[in-house]
Amino acid sequence: MAAGTLAASAHAWALADAVRGEQVYARCLACHALAVDRVGPKHCGVFGRLAGSVPGFSYSQAMKKSKIVWNDKTLDRFLANPLALVPGTAMTYDGVPDPSDRADLIAYLKQANQTPACAVPKSTQ
Repeated sequence: MAAGTLAASAHAWALADAVRGEQVYARCLACHALAVDRVGPKHCGVFGRLAGSVPGFSYSQAMKKSKIVWNDKTLDRFLANPLALVPGTAMTYDGVPDPSDRADLIAYLKQANQTPACAVPKSTQ
């Protein structure tokens, strides 16, 4: 069964659609935004960022201690079941069970991180 799950996940990555991912991201907007912290931390700059490290955001101890660096694979695992990857996380969302939805969401986040909305202001460089 694990081989089937891996094959389905690999297939989803190959067909990832950032436009559809933006629709999936609408589920996240209750708590998250791209460029500002809300109930959850901002998503701009998420790729390559250490989990629990956005300055000024109040993370759970579990997230701060997780030592996760966000990339395609870690985001996919977290989004599939946040509490399974980081027991004790404050993120109570059940996750995105569909591998295609996760792949699309991650493709959207990658694309959005290249937009002016996620550009680092020159005053902070």
